[in-house]
Amino acid sequence: MDRIDLFRIFARVVEAASFTHAAETLGMPRSSVSAAVQQLESRVGARLLTRTTRTVTPTPDGAAFYEHCLRLVADVEEAENLFRQSESAVQGVLRVNMPGRIGRLIVAPALPDFLATYPGLSVELGVTDRAVNLVEDGLDCVLRVGPLQDSGLIARRMGELELINVASPTYLKQHGTPQYPTDLLKGHEAVRYASPQNGRVEQWEWEEHGHTHMLDVPGRVTVNSAEALIACTLAGLGVIQIPAYDVRSYLHTGQLVEILPQWRAAPLPMALLYPHRRHLSMRVQVFATWLEDLVRQQVLRPVSAIP
Repeated sequence: MDRIDLFRIFARVVEAASFTHAAETLGMPRSSVSAAVQQLESRVGARLLTRTTRTVTPTPDGAAFYEHCLRLVADVEEAENLFRQSESAVQGVLRVNMPGRIGRLIVAPALPDFLATYPGLSVELGVTDRAVNLVEDGLDCVLRVGPLQDSGLIARRMGELELINVASPTYLKQHGTPQYPTDLLKGHEAVRYASPQNGRVEQWEWEEHGHTHMLDVPGRVTVNSAEALIACTLAGLGVIQIPAYDVRSYLHTGQLVEILPQWRAAPLPMALLYPHRRHLSMRVQVFATWLEDLVRQQVLRPVSAIP
C-alpha cells in the first residue's frame, strides 16, 4: 500500500472517528484499515490516534498530520487530473445525500444522462429528510434546504426554493377560502409539519411589508415527512406551506389550489455542502455543476411556470 493510500485511509478514520465506520465507507476490511494506520504511525514515528472502546480521536500530532494529509491527497488528485480533459477520465464512487423528494422526483430520473456522460462514475444516492453528518458518514457532498449552520463546511449556493400555500378543493369547499393569514384561525385547520430533526412543529409564516410574521394554526394531523404532508393535504385534512416544485403537478391537475398568494413565506435557500478542502475532487466538481443546472431547470421554476 503506497503512502497516498495510507494518507487517505488515515484521513477517513479521523473523519469517521471510527475504524469500523471508516472501513465501511472505504469498502475495506476493518483489519486492513487498522493495519494501514499502524503502518503509517510506524513510518512517521509518532502516535497519530487515541483509541478507546467507543471512539477514535487524533492526538495533537495526529491532528496536525491530518491537515497535511488533506493537502497532499488533494495535490495528488489534482496532479492526476491535470491532463485529463475527457468525461471518461472522471472516475470513482460519488457518495451524496439529499432531501427525499428532490432525490426521488428530480435527481433519480435524471441520473441516466449524468452516468452516460461520465461512464467512469458510480453514484451512491442517499435520500432522507433527516440531517446527516457529511464527514462521519463518509459522504462527498450533501444537498441541504434551509438556513445553514456554521459547520465548517463549504457551501455552493444553488438558489432559493419558492414556498407557496395550498389546499385541496374539497377542503376549501368545506371551510371556505381564507383571504388573509389570520383567517386561518377562524374555522380552518393546517396539516402540521414536525421537523424530523427535533420534532418541533413549524408555524405558519408569511412576509408582509418587509417583516416576517408567524402564526400557530390549529390542526388535528401532524406529520414528519413531505410525502405525508402532501398526502394529507390531498385528502382534504388541511392547508399547508410547501416548496412549489413539490406540488406543481397537483396544481396543474387541479388536485390542489394555491391560497393566500400575496402572503407567502420567505423562500428557502438551497446549497450543496462539501468538506473544507483546498481542491475538490473532479467527481464532486462535475456533479455540482450538473446538479446546479438540474435544480435550476426542474426545482427553482416559479409556480407561475406550471406546464
